[in-house]
Amino acid sequence: MLHFLSSSSPLNPQFLLLPRQSARLRVLLSIPVSAMSSSSSSSSRGALAAAAVPSLSADEAGAAADEAFLRYTSPSMRRSGGGGVAIVWFRNDLRVLDNEAVVRAWAASDAVLPVYCVDPRISAGSTHYFGFPKTGALRAQFLIECLEDLKRNLTKQGLDLLIRHGKPEDILPSIAKAVTAHTVYAHQETCSEELLVEHLVRKGLEQVVIPQGGASNQKKPRNPKLQLIWGATLYHVDDLPFSVNNLPDVYTQFRKAVESKSSVRNCSKLPPSLGPPPGSGLDEIGGWGTSEKGMHFVGGESAALGRVHEYFWKKDQLKVYKKTRNGMLGPDYSTKFSPWLASGSLSPRYICEEVKRYEKQRIANDSTYWVLFELIWRDYFRFISAKYGNSIFHLGGPRNVESKWSQDQALFESWRDGRTGYPLIDANMKELLATGFMSNRGRQIVCSFLVRDMGIDWRMGAEWFETCLLDYDPASNYGNWTYGAGVGNDPREDRYFSIPKQAKTYDPDGEYVAYWLPELRSIAKERRNFPGASYIKQVVPLKFDGGHQKRDQQFNRQRRPVHMYRRQK
Repeated sequence: MLHFLSSSSPLNPQFLLLPRQSARLRVLLSIPVSAMSSSSSSSSRGALAAAAVPSLSADEAGAAADEAFLRYTSPSMRRSGGGGVAIVWFRNDLRVLDNEAVVRAWAASDAVLPVYCVDPRISAGSTHYFGFPKTGALRAQFLIECLEDLKRNLTKQGLDLLIRHGKPEDILPSIAKAVTAHTVYAHQETCSEELLVEHLVRKGLEQVVIPQGGASNQKKPRNPKLQLIWGATLYHVDDLPFSVNNLPDVYTQFRKAVESKSSVRNCSKLPPSLGPPPGSGLDEIGGWGTSEKGMHFVGGESAALGRVHEYFWKKDQLKVYKKTRNGMLGPDYSTKFSPWLASGSLSPRYICEEVKRYEKQRIANDSTYWVLFELIWRDYFRFISAKYGNSIFHLGGPRNVESKWSQDQALFESWRDGRTGYPLIDANMKELLATGFMSNRGRQIVCSFLVRDMGIDWRMGAEWFETCLLDYDPASNYGNWTYGAGVGNDPREDRYFSIPKQAKTYDPDGEYVAYWLPELRSIAKERRNFPGASYIKQVVPLKFDGGHQKRDQQFNRQRRPVHMYRRQK
């Protein structure tokens, strides 16, 4: 049985939650409302407001999901006559729509058993180098809600979801034996921890003997097989114009090659029903079980499909995405698809097909293309992780860059907690703690500050993001951090984001920093990002400050601590 983490759990940073409503579906991302009035500077404003993403009602979200399922259901689909029982092992693919593992299991069997394993190494483990919680409370909650929604959607399709707490290599072989399953279908991963689990599951299944029907000596007993399927990317790995080992090391080269020489496969169709589940064996393993009741769904496939509908069709935001995507405040400056992509509740191919449908029915422009451009970035990091393996987690990154970094704990904690003395950094880090989300622009800024201005080991930042982010996946997270730290594949090795320039460009009125730092609301808008003595002391000087420190914060001038390593050029 799954339970919410208690507020006293060590996995629980301080965070902002929407109020629960037992009779209404509220689907999340807990994000500040963008339409804050100019009076937001008032110190009398109460607790932070939060906007649900999507903002659809329960009926609207359900209707959007049902409509999507209807469009992808094919009444003519038939099973291929494989017989027996197949297991679907859900991992980071918590959806029914465009889930090839589900469809192939259905086609190759008479009965399907969906299973999810709550692996304690993920739910209660620690990050590799610095021992941060591997899954923070916000992502744990989001995952539980994704599972609840998956269970609901499977029930609509004639199945259910078996949830078990334990290691997949222990759970799946015992379940396969109980229900005499011939195959376990799952989506293939690319990073080492996930690959190790795949190996252990395969070894465990090899120890299970499934008796075959018919007279003795006619059919030999057999072992259940693990069938892995590629399904996490926009472009299928088999459709790339090069092998993974020959993947270009520069994103632009990769993008141009796949756009000109590869095609995105169509979303897989669904039969009218995926049932039935196995008729026997479930009692032996304790029945279906259940997860905590009385929750409101803030994650899951229905929320994901509702968000696509809302952002593309209801609010018509897709046509301006490229113009607004660098925003930092509010629910609609960007798609906010990433948490559902990371959990597998949303298929990138479905997003692509919706973009194409939007282009046919409404408009095709730079903004509609740019959503696909960003999905190709996501593909690129996934394929890079397959090419370079564990090097994306190492200090020197894929290029094995030799640099010296500080691991100064006090400095790192000032960054982690939003106490650096730089409002733009502090506001972004407080948003991460409160919501489990940070804008793409914000992520680049806080990364640059940590590694360029503080000189802190980039892996500390990457592992803290691993703890906190709702949309964490190892390939994208560590790919972006190696990129930002200058140890990845970026041709511009020493990428630097000037805080004064970023603040002037993306938060000119200080609306964002004043939202997350209430003490700045009484300051004139043009000074909120440069508040001088009106804000806390800066922990380090900027590498390039554009003169703002000298003019506005002379009281705070200080030298870089002597115990800090400088990066070696």
